[in-house]
Amino acid sequence: MLRVGGLTPLSTTDWPGMLAAVVFCQGCPWRCGYCHNPDLIPPRGEREIPWDDVLSFLRRRQGLLDAVVFSGGEPTLQAGLVDAVREVRALGFRIGLHTGGMYPKKLATVLPFVDWVGMDVKAPFADYAQITAAAGSGEPALAGLQTLLASGVAHEIRTTVHPALLPDSALTALAHDLAARGVKHYVIQAFRSQGCANAALGRSATRERPLHDVGEQFADLFTDFSVRS
Repeated sequence: MLRVGGLTPLSTTDWPGMLAAVVFCQGCPWRCGYCHNPDLIPPRGEREIPWDDVLSFLRRRQGLLDAVVFSGGEPTLQAGLVDAVREVRALGFRIGLHTGGMYPKKLATVLPFVDWVGMDVKAPFADYAQITAAAGSGEPALAGLQTLLASGVAHEIRTTVHPALLPDSALTALAHDLAARGVKHYVIQAFRSQGCANAALGRSATRERPLHDVGEQFADLFTDFSVRS
């Protein structure tokens, strides 16, 4: 059974253009300082929702929602993800997935049942540990990105930008690297303090240059590029 740490009944932002419910999967191996869902990091949550209750809710929403997005935490951490996705797909919903790509083999097993992926790329891959606090985390993340790009599944790649963790020069270098690897759809999004447990990051989030101005330097590298505030 999938371990579910939360459920959003309706979202218009977790899969742009879709009316979706969001299933928040419990557990994540990384410790990103700017995480806005820190309660989902431990492998077990204090207020988990039984999977059967999630399915009952979704049955009542058939014909009212377009899709279900599996978010986290990190959904591919859980062995029950593929079965859960298949159950929801059988109800007639389209399937979205949010992932950090850190389990590329598990990602490959679920992609055939997924319609869209939002993948977070944290930083230049050599510098990943500065964000994730997990040594060597850039290597599997890069493999996850390559797996996604090779699959042909619709997706967006996005990067959360905190000025103290990802300077403008590093963000620009990352954008050029992603474009060279074949990324066509890229989003950069400003850090938001809501839900973040690290008070110091909240205090140091003031930017010297607007994020839109930075994005203009590499927007032309991508077929589809946007900045989310």
